[in-house]
Amino acid sequence: MNLETTIKKASQILKNNNIPSHELDAQVILSSIMGIEKEYLIINNEMYVPEIISKKYNVAIERRSKGEPVAYITGKKEFWSKDFLVSGATLVPRPETEILIYKVVNLLKRRKINILDIGTGSGCILLSILKELKFSIGTGIDISSKAIKIAKINARNFDLLNRSKFKVFDFNKFFLGKYDLIVSNPPYIPSKDIKNLSKDIINYEPLFALDGGIDGLDLIKKVIYKSNHLLKRRGLLALEIGYNQYRKVFSILRNNGYKEVSKECDYNGNVRCIISTKVGFF
Repeated sequence: MNLETTIKKASQILKNNNIPSHELDAQVILSSIMGIEKEYLIINNEMYVPEIISKKYNVAIERRSKGEPVAYITGKKEFWSKDFLVSGATLVPRPETEILIYKVVNLLKRRKINILDIGTGSGCILLSILKELKFSIGTGIDISSKAIKIAKINARNFDLLNRSKFKVFDFNKFFLGKYDLIVSNPPYIPSKDIKNLSKDIINYEPLFALDGGIDGLDLIKKVIYKSNHLLKRRGLLALEIGYNQYRKVFSILRNNGYKEVSKECDYNGNVRCIISTKVGFF
């Protein structure tokens, strides 16, 4: 079969299995398997698809039809204009997280700083910031050894091994160093709401990296408390938070001696990122 027929057939299979993005997913998966740009498939739609590619593609489409995220099937996810390696041990990077990176980079551009990323996962936050802050260094910690392995590979792929370190650590037991910036995208979904997530997430992504306890604030509180001991006197704390959590997180920060520097909203007008500092920074 040619490219056009192959993609149409795969798209129909995904559509029959209630995959909303069936056509796009069919294109992205095939382009990944063939190692070519998605646009190439469209321009060269009469190109013959070799049997060995078709077999791999059929297996991949079967996985997607069962709800497995495209990023886990292709092994990568675009984030901050880079393809990050991901696996079932890491969350799939979300576009909303780029809001945090954009604001941090604009606040700290041209500065030489030391960064700590708590719950680093694939390393996408830390490595994206380091790509922009050319003179800075950073450490990413995560309780998952499999996630740390992925982060190290991403650091190597982006030529950032010399400016980044990734370590397996329970952040409750982490006491190493002082940092100019602490970033974290901690679990913030209330436990009772986990069941309402899409099946793609529930069945495939690491739920421990999403479950924030009864009110969704358990890990956020711990990151704030820990940052009291790890931030330099004029350091910044940048947190990604969940829907409708801003007022509570703002209160926790204020009660721990932090002053809000900036809050950033997502495209729906919900506050998704809070950047704060110890009182007296600005």
